[in-house]
Amino acid sequence: MSTLAVRSTLRLHRPAALAWALALAAATAYLIRLHALADEARKGISACAVPAQDGLPLCSAVEAITADATYSDGIALVTGCLALLMFPVAAWAGAVVGRELETGTAQLAWTQSTPPARWLATRLTVPATLLTAGTATVVLLNNWARGDDNPNLVGDWYYSDVFIGTGPAAVAHALAGLALGTLAGLLTGRALAGAGVALAACLVLHNAVDLFRADLWPTLTHVGAFEPPRSYYQVDWSADETRLTFHPASHYWPLQYVETGVLLALAAAGTAAAFVLLRRRTA
Repeated sequence: MSTLAVRSTLRLHRPAALAWALALAAATAYLIRLHALADEARKGISACAVPAQDGLPLCSAVEAITADATYSDGIALVTGCLALLMFPVAAWAGAVVGRELETGTAQLAWTQSTPPARWLATRLTVPATLLTAGTATVVLLNNWARGDDNPNLVGDWYYSDVFIGTGPAAVAHALAGLALGTLAGLLTGRALAGAGVALAACLVLHNAVDLFRADLWPTLTHVGAFEPPRSYYQVDWSADETRLTFHPASHYWPLQYVETGVLLALAAAGTAAAFVLLRRRTA
C-alpha cells in the first residue's frame, strides 16, 4: 500500500476522520469526568433508613445525591454509542464507496496509478485501522470509568448495549459495519443507495446477534429450589419456576470471544465478497 494511496484515502475520509477524532477526544474527557463521579454515585444507591439508624443515613439525604443519575446516564450514553457504532460506520462507507463509483472517481483511479484491488484494499485498511484503535481505546476507558460494574449504576452485563460496549465485540461490530458498507457501496454504485442498503444490512445483523447471543455458549440449567446470582442472563425458566436455564456472569468472556469471532468472520466474508465483486466488474 503506497503512501500516496493512504493520503488519498485520508483526504476522502477527512470529514469522518475529523468527526472521529473529535468524538474520541470528547469521549475521553467525558469518561474521565464520569470516573471522578463514581465514588459519589455509589453513595446515591446506598442503604438508608427513616429515621437514620444503625449507621444507615437518612433516606432523604441519599435521595438528594444526584451524582448516581448523572453517572449512570453518562455511562449508558457512551456504552450505547459504542454498541451502535456499526450503523454510522456502515452508512458512511456505503455512501463514500458508492459516490466514488457514481461520480467516476474510482474508475479514473483504476486507469491511472491505482489498480482496482489496491484501491479497495486502501479504502478498507485505513478506516479499519482508525476504527480498531479508536474503538478499543474508548472501550478500555469505558471499562475503567465503570469501576466495579455495579449493575444498579451501569446495567447488567448481559444487556445488549452493555455487552457490546464493554468488550472486543465493540471493535468487531464496527469492522463488520465497515465491510457491509463497502460491499453495499460496490453493489449499488450510488451514494444514497449504498448508505441505505448498508443500514438495512446492519439492522438485520444487529437484531440477529441480539436474538442468538444466548446460544453462542452452552448454558447452565438448575432444577429445584435455587437462589440465582444477582446478575445472570436468564434464557428460560419453567412455568412452575423449578427449572432455570441461564448464563452466569462467568460466561461473559466466552460469549464475548465467540461473538467477536463470529462478527470478524462476517467482516472477512463481506470483505472477500467485495473483492470478488470488484474483480468481476473490472475483468
